[in-house]
Amino acid sequence: MKFIHTSDWHLGRIFHQTSLLADQQHLLDQVFSHLQEQEADALVIAGDIYDRSVPPASAVEVLDEFLDRVIQGLKIPVILISGNHDSAERLGFGSRQLQSAGLHILADLKTVDQPVTLETDGVQVDFYGLPYADPAQVRTLFADQLEDGQVHCFNSAHQFLVEQVKQAAKTDRPKVLLSHCFLDGAAESDSERPLSIGGADRVDWQPLADFDYVALGHLHSPQYKGKPFIRYSGSLMKYSFSEATQNKSLTLVEINQEGLVGFELLPLKPRKDLRILEGDLKSLLEQGESDPHNEDFLLVRLTDSEALLEPMTQLRRVYPNVLHLEKTGFTSTSDLQLAREKLKRGEVDMFQDFFHQVQGAKLSDEQLQVVRDVLEEIRQEEAQG
Repeated sequence: MKFIHTSDWHLGRIFHQTSLLADQQHLLDQVFSHLQEQEADALVIAGDIYDRSVPPASAVEVLDEFLDRVIQGLKIPVILISGNHDSAERLGFGSRQLQSAGLHILADLKTVDQPVTLETDGVQVDFYGLPYADPAQVRTLFADQLEDGQVHCFNSAHQFLVEQVKQAAKTDRPKVLLSHCFLDGAAESDSERPLSIGGADRVDWQPLADFDYVALGHLHSPQYKGKPFIRYSGSLMKYSFSEATQNKSLTLVEINQEGLVGFELLPLKPRKDLRILEGDLKSLLEQGESDPHNEDFLLVRLTDSEALLEPMTQLRRVYPNVLHLEKTGFTSTSDLQLAREKLKRGEVDMFQDFFHQVQGAKLSDEQLQVVRDVLEEIRQEEAQG
């Protein structure tokens, strides 16, 4: 059996006030082509189908058209889970009725122990799905099965859900697990929304080692952690300039009755790439006149030390999709790097700095916990739309 693993489509994404939907649709056409060319038996999507819990109608239409082409046109079943950007309830609407058509939406935590079993040429594979869930959801839904304090963080919540799957998986069939989570030690990008604050969202990879393949979502860089078969496929396209050097891809996985045979990365080529250019204004303007990829999305770092007249306007005459401009010539390299590092800091760290500057003292442990609790409440409200 061959299936394609993908994740983090973020349909409907707005990047620097620019809609990416047309570019996403271009890449979905490539996903469709890969499914055809590889004669895949299934498509697996490990969460963050949409970019927000209430997606724009245009994004819903793009997804609906794509799923129809794959399921009805190619007769290929699709298995997907909800991610932290999705609304599990909205994404999962009608899921029981859609199963018979070949669309398997695994968005209900109470059914993580119920597999989707697919068969091809006598090979049967069980697919289990762990949609994104925070510890509070797990404690609420499984209150009758949990001991006091058993689920107190993302890691313990994830381990509990994985154990539910393992206890249910009693067959000798190969087992594939879909999970939307942040494995501890994996490489992150600037475009991923934190699952929690202060690094509390990390989970261990070791409980996943008993599966034949683990299809992960959430982190946007293609990578594996712990074991080669515990893999992030990476996002559909580049969603931040920190991803400029990444090569986006799909993961083609092959499994037989004994387990994993192997996997292969299938490249995705964007309609417009996302790049970082650096240099003085004159040189960049000259370069843009003959640049065959001048339509790419760009971050431009200008090294000019003198004042410039409307540099963005000038650049956009040759590079129409300059999205962000930095003037590094006025700032030392060390100061610029320090400023970038500060921007990457979390809300708690920034509030601690602010409090110290205003009050001249550090937050107590009790005050720090109040700040964490308030930020967590705000994050959950935003996620619910």
